[in-house]
Amino acid sequence: MAQQFTLTSRIKLANGLSMPRIHLGVYMTSGQETNNAVHCALAAGYRAFDSAQMYRNEREVGSTILQYLSGNSNTSQLQREDIHFTSKLASNSSYDAARKSIKQSVQECGLGYIDLFLLHSPYGGKTARLASWKAIEDAIADGEVKTGGVSNFGVKHLQELLASKPRFPPAVNQIEVHPFNTRTEITSFCQQHDIVVEAYAPLVRALRMKHPVISLLSERYSCTPAQLLVRWSLQHGYVPLPKSVTKDRIIKNGEVAGFEIDAKDMEKLDGLDEYLVTDWDPVDAD
Repeated sequence: MAQQFTLTSRIKLANGLSMPRIHLGVYMTSGQETNNAVHCALAAGYRAFDSAQMYRNEREVGSTILQYLSGNSNTSQLQREDIHFTSKLASNSSYDAARKSIKQSVQECGLGYIDLFLLHSPYGGKTARLASWKAIEDAIADGEVKTGGVSNFGVKHLQELLASKPRFPPAVNQIEVHPFNTRTEITSFCQQHDIVVEAYAPLVRALRMKHPVISLLSERYSCTPAQLLVRWSLQHGYVPLPKSVTKDRIIKNGEVAGFEIDAKDMEKLDGLDEYLVTDWDPVDAD
């Protein structure tokens, strides 16, 4: 019987908290488009949203969540604590700059606190990375952030952070992961150190939807290529962040409970790795 990954499924984090297994990504969306996507996702059952300072849509995501929670469409009587909101620090610099920036994000989203706050990249060098992490730790201590994590960190950056003996180790590393860029070294390190891997661009930004293996397996499992890719992430223990602004696709991307990819087909998908980077690739930054 297929493991029942649904939009309400949750994964436990190293700090004892948990978060939903599937998040809606809102990268490269703005204004009413963001509002519509978040509203559609909430109505479809999504409970987690991945934003960032660099996306310039923290306010839209937060305001739409609040409107939904207080509106007639909230038939499940969801509360703020039922929704998981992520944002990310635009750049690493000094402690004071990072601490101020986190406070601004909390104010901008309007949600009272941020569930998961990440260093968006390792850029800036060791001193800036560790100073910015201390700002996240203090935001956690002050109740502004529930969980801290990183994004686009390679193994050396994770080792550096763990070696600093942080008060709050990173619970998450959000990186580009899909069958065409499996990042095995990073994902293995994360899983060995109880760091949850969040997979951004899990749909390969639609660049490989017609790949022969994707087409074959989508037909075999009677699913869409996007559903196949989301399911691959989940079966590896990752938290995928599928992005769409289209209502039907938002709904379908979360409907992955009705099938399970068998072990041989998971191997076939793993074998598609070509180190395909669809956006940026800071994992080797100094």
